[in-house]
Formats: sequence, C-alpha cells, structure tokens
Amino acid sequence: MTDKNKTEMLLPQAGIPGYIPKPKKDAPEDVIGEYKKKVQQQAEKGIVGDKTGLSAKLTYIVALAWAFFQMSTASWLLLDSLYVKAFHLAFALALIYLNLPTLKSNLNSRWDLRILLAMKRVTIVDFMIGIVGVIAALYIVIDYAGISERPGQPIGRDLIFGVLLVVLMLEATRRVLGPALPVICGAFMAYVFLGPYLPDAIAFKGATLSRFISQITMDTQGIYGVPLHVSATVVFLFVMFGTMLDRAGGGAFFTRLAISGLGQYRGGAAKAAVVSSALSGMVSGSSIANVVTTGTFTIPLMKRLGYPAKKAAAIEVASSVNGQLAPPVMGAAAFIIAEYVNVPYVEVAKAAAVPAFASYIGLLWITHIEACKLGLRGLPKSELPRFLIELKNGLHYLIPLAVLIWELVVEMHSAELSVFRAILALAIIMVLQPVAIARLHNADLWAAFKFGIKNTLNAMAAGANNMAGVALATASAGIIVGCVSLGLGQQITSFVEVMSMGNIFLMILITAVASLLLGMGLPTTANYIIMASLTAPVIVELSTGLSLHGQEIVIPLIAAHLFCLYFGILADDTPPVGLAAYAGAAIAKENPISVGIQGFLYDIRTAIIPIFFLFNSDILLIGIDSWAASFFIFAMTGLGMVTMASAVQGWLIGKCNIIERLLLLASTVIFMFPAMISGFVLPHSQRWWGYLAAIALLGLVLVWQKLRYDPKKVSERSEEMMESEELAAS
Repeated sequence: MTDKNKTEMLLPQAGIPGYIPKPKKDAPEDVIGEYKKKVQQQAEKGIVGDKTGLSAKLTYIVALAWAFFQMSTASWLLLDSLYVKAFHLAFALALIYLNLPTLKSNLNSRWDLRILLAMKRVTIVDFMIGIVGVIAALYIVIDYAGISERPGQPIGRDLIFGVLLVVLMLEATRRVLGPALPVICGAFMAYVFLGPYLPDAIAFKGATLSRFISQITMDTQGIYGVPLHVSATVVFLFVMFGTMLDRAGGGAFFTRLAISGLGQYRGGAAKAAVVSSALSGMVSGSSIANVVTTGTFTIPLMKRLGYPAKKAAAIEVASSVNGQLAPPVMGAAAFIIAEYVNVPYVEVAKAAAVPAFASYIGLLWITHIEACKLGLRGLPKSELPRFLIELKNGLHYLIPLAVLIWELVVEMHSAELSVFRAILALAIIMVLQPVAIARLHNADLWAAFKFGIKNTLNAMAAGANNMAGVALATASAGIIVGCVSLGLGQQITSFVEVMSMGNIFLMILITAVASLLLGMGLPTTANYIIMASLTAPVIVELSTGLSLHGQEIVIPLIAAHLFCLYFGILADDTPPVGLAAYAGAAIAKENPISVGIQGFLYDIRTAIIPIFFLFNSDILLIGIDSWAASFFIFAMTGLGMVTMASAVQGWLIGKCNIIERLLLLASTVIFMFPAMISGFVLPHSQRWWGYLAAIALLGLVLVWQKLRYDPKKVSERSEEMMESEELAAS
C-alpha cells in the first residue's frame, strides 16, 4: 500500500468529513442504502440532462467566491456598504436558482396545479431566471451614479429592474423557505397599494409604484436595509465559522465530550444531548444545524436507553432551538438586535447569557425528571469514552473559540473583525490537522496537506450554501420594513395599541401570540424583524408610568427586542412548520407534529423567561457589572427554571400533588422577580433579599417530598404490604 492510499484511509478514520465513503460489499443493508441515497442526492443536483455535473461545479465556484468575497470585505477590501449588500444578495440568488427547482416534489396528487410544472431538478430556464435575478440585484451598483442623481424619481428602467428584483427575490425565498414569508410580504405590499380603497378604520394613504420601487429597491430602508446589512457583514462570517468548525470535527468533539462527562448518570444520554447542543449552539447559531450535528448521535442513544422516540427527538429539538440564544455566537436575529438598539454585539450577548444558560439548566432538569419517570439509568462506564482523553484529543477545537471570545470581550473588537480572526485560526487548524494525523501514522504528508486545503475550501463553500436562505430571509423582511417606513408602520402600530387598550400586559400577550402564530410559517429572523418593527416600540412606550411598590419599572429597549426574539425562537419547533422538529423526527423516525408539540411543551420554560426579564432587567445583567453578582443572578434564575420545570412536569423528588405544584410556581415567580415580595418591606436596592422567600418555598416542598418519598419509609411500607399479601394468601 502506498503512502498516499494509506493517508486516504487514515483521514476518514480521524472523523474529518469531506467525501461520501463507499461501504464494503459485505456491509449491512442500511449502510449500503444510506450510501446509495447520498450518491443519488448528489446526482440530483444540476439541470435536467446534465451528465457533466456542471451545476454542482458552478455551485461550488459561486459559493467559494462568495466566501472569499465576504472574507475580503471583512479585512482588506474597502467597499461601500451598499455594494457589499448588493453582491451579498446576488450571490444568494445565484445559489438558489442554481440548486432549487421551481417544485421540489414529485407529482403525486391531483388537487393542485403542479401537473403544469412537475420537476425535481433545475432546468436551463432556472439558470436564465437566476442570471436575470443577479443582474437585478446588482442594478443599484451598475447604475449607482445615475440613481444617486435622481433620488426618489425612478425612470422606466429603474422600475423594470425594481419589479424584477422584488418578484425574483420573493420566488427564490419561496423556493428555499416556503410560501409563508413571500405571502406575508405580498400582504404588506397589497396594503400599500390598496390602502386608500379600504374601510376608514384600516385605510392607508397608499403609495404609487414609483414611490414604492424607489423606497424598496433604490434606498437603504427597503431590501438593502438593516437586516440585509447585518446578514452581509456579520451573520455570514459567523455561519461560515460554525460550519467550518463542524466540518473540522468540532461538532463530534462536543458530543463525545458531553457523553463522556454525563453518560454515566441517570438519563445521561439526554443530558449529554442538552450539553452538546448547547456547546454546538454556542458556535453555530442554527437550530437545524444543531439537530443534524448532535442529534444523529444522541437521539438513537436516547432511544437505546429507553426514551420514547418522540421524547428523544423533542429533547434534542428543544436543546438545539435554544442554541440560537447561547453566546458567543447567537442566531442571525441577535446581530440585527445590535443594529436596531444601537449597541455593540457583545452587549446583546451579555444580556442574553443568563436567560440562555438558565434555560439549559431547566432543560437538563426536565431530562432528569423524564428519566426518573421512566426508571432509566445511565450508560455503563465501559461503554463511555474517557473525559480527559476526549478533552485532550479535541483541545485544538477550543482555540478558535478562545480567539473569538478574546477578541470580543477583552480586545473589544467588532463582531466582524473578531469572527474573521477566529476563522483564520480555524482555517490553519483545518489545514494542519490532517498533516498531524498523517505524521503520526507515517503517511504521505503532502497528500494530507492537500486534503486539509480541500476540506477547508469545502467547508467555506458549505458555509456559503448555508447562508443563502438567511440572506433571502433578511432581504425579504426588508420589504416589510420598507412598507412600514412608508407610513404603514404608524397605522399598524396605532391599530395594535388600540387592540391592547393601552394595557402593557395585554400588549405583551398580543406580541407573544402573534409571534407564535407567525412562527408557524416563518424562520426566526424574519419573525423577529416583523414583530420588533411593529411591537417593540409600543411595549416600551406603554411601560411609561408603570410602577411596583412605589418603584418605577422601566422596560429597556433591548429587553423588548429580546422578548420578540425569544418568542420568535419557538418558530423552529412550533407545529406545523417547525423545521427543527422535522429534522429531529426524521432521525428518530417519528411523527414530526408530535415531536414539535412535545418539544414546544419542553420549551415553555423558554417562553417564561422573557416575560419576567421585561420587568426585571437584572436577569439581562443591565446595570450589573460585578462577576459575583452576575453568577448569583444566574444561580437564582437557574433555580427558577428548575422549579418551573418541576411544576409543569409534576415531579421534584417524586410526583407532585396540586399544592406542591402551586408552591413551586410561587417559588418560580419570586426567583424570577424577587422585588415583587421584597418590595413590601424593603427598598428596591435590597430587592435580592426576596430570593430567601423563594428558597424557603422550594425547601418546604423538598422537605415535604423527602418525608413522603423517604427511601427507608418506602421500603418499610413495601415490606408491610408484602407481609400482608402473604398473610392474605395463607
């Protein structure tokens, strides 16, 4: 065997992805079937009749060019931000029309119009439409000087390219995200044009086509607005960073590390799923990516240990969805919050830290409760990897994370520069990792080096492919923002304020319910942009004059935006369109609707936190600069999540009765808002003494259950029952 062949054999064994490994002839049928499925998926890319793989090659070239373009604009290439946004959108449109056909499913029903256009692969028509879409996206760059000379006065050519951009962009969005977002955009546009003809109660002055196109496609308040700006400057790099880390083997490392540390405990596989999803979520910011990365290992393991398929998938989905809330790399919407609120991203990450990790504590406790109910045990130590060995083998995966956190927190650099330097560190590791493996096994170093280069480029291209949907979601949401800025926003805001009757609590309920309803069909980012644009300012405004125990309660703007984000997060496991639930259900081979419902029940704790941090900004660490105080608040909030989970699940040490549940709910409220109790006897500055009441209630329930479920008494009762049964039998 040559050194080159030896190297090619070693690299896959090291867990570095980059190709589809062909199984042996005597491999199990499921392995061979999975291999054939992957090969078929690869073959399905491209235009009809493409036998050369032209579409796949073009996709790779475009994606890699996009990645290098975004890396360049973050370092040495100085371009106007409008140019960056236009090229960003153009690349996304190109990738969508190169890969996604008009219809993605086979013709298997008679009730719709798919009989007119039944196909599974892109055609030359899609290529041509994609080229027109790219030109339309770049038109603002091509004729930049002319457009600048006629602000607000588009000519015929401007209108043609503007209409083409809106139509083709919404069609691309439909292909990648489904019909919900384009339909909502269409509703806003219809309101703009039909407003003057509506009843007086909801009438709107409207806008001409010229005004609409000028605002939406030739200005920075529409498609090329803040959401697309954040996507083009920051989100792309963070998504690529997460994809590269996963391709390097970081996702598998986090999963193995969590299993080695927690697998031996009761329900250890589920606890490991939560921790590994939290670790993966800290760098990916995508719930679906988390499910696919960690769930492929943890869901089958949970099922093997006795968790029902529905609950195994739901635990993974719930923990993965919360990954969008976990710093340092949160979901795309978090970067948009930083722009809207006009604060550095590190401030958003700081505000989100306690709620995110306290929520994970609650989910860990839920997995423990489920394991207790099912009578499950941990994995045998003989089946577990050794923690220190796993940590030592994957220590290099922590270097890019350390660089990112150092740049953000210590050096106080921008998010864009910080992640750029983290990507450079990760790229070096990805190139040198195969070389180190080859050197260890005396294999061909040059072949290993080439493999490292290829794997790094593949990871960058994969990151760009993953960004296409996000870019189009933010661009389409820009249409809604543009319609709002045309004057429609004031009309809708006034309507929402009238619906709430000026009541802050009713306004919060309306916002939460609307977010959940929109979440059934929208991705998190688009959901957040819509709700934050319409309701966040109203929430802050209605809080004026609100007081408790004589202390004025001020809802910070960042709290209102995070509130909208949290309820938007639930989009990914809200039936019937929870994409993360579908991904988890596919792995668990379970009904996605039932997985989504179960995951949503687990995520109730995620819905509780934002309601409280609106009124208790301590949870967001606003005005808290001490590390000791921060950890104290985190511990109390975490206990609040534990009591909430126990109250909902009906289990602490053992099964809870109704009185214990009520006491646990009361304890939750005080843990989350101690000033509600302390304010009766103490000034606001001493509000943390209220936590003692919550601890006392929790302690009371614990003692109560300890007396009821004391192991000695239980065994004595069981012995008495056995003796009585024996006497009865005799």
